[in-house]
Amino acid sequence: MRKLVFLLLLNILFLSCDSPRYQHLRGGDTAPSSNHQSNRYAGLKDEAHHSVQQREARENFQRTGNHEMRGGASWYGPGYHGRTTANGEKFNQNAMTAAHKTLPFNTKVRVTDLETGRSVVVRINDRGPYAKGRIIDLSKRAAERLGMKEKGHAQVKLEIVK
Repeated sequence: MRKLVFLLLLNILFLSCDSPRYQHLRGGDTAPSSNHQSNRYAGLKDEAHHSVQQREARENFQRTGNHEMRGGASWYGPGYHGRTTANGEKFNQNAMTAAHKTLPFNTKVRVTDLETGRSVVVRINDRGPYAKGRIIDLSKRAAERLGMKEKGHAQVKLEIVK
């Protein structure tokens, strides 16, 4: 009887490891997919890679004093509202937050639209963007305040706010 219970519990444990969040435990493919949410749980290798990128970005800013980046911005919101962000909090499309690939979580960044000159300050709480050529994904509210929500994208300058 004990063996049967033990085997049943063991089977349940292995079946629960079938979700993308636990693929690295069973040796599954850890390559990022095109799905934004599943990229957050792509495995330990991806997390270690982001840690290295974060450290290198932070060291570069400290060493050079360069607190500015330029590139494309996009926004995300309705499809992700209420989901867990990469730093563990719930995504709120109405908050002034953003996703960045390498900046440390809770970094405050001034985002300036290079075409209009409008700017907003956002807090980094997620990872992304996953679209080629983009350096930041803004929340819906930040995109509205920046005036880029309707267009969907803009060329921006990022400055770290101390």
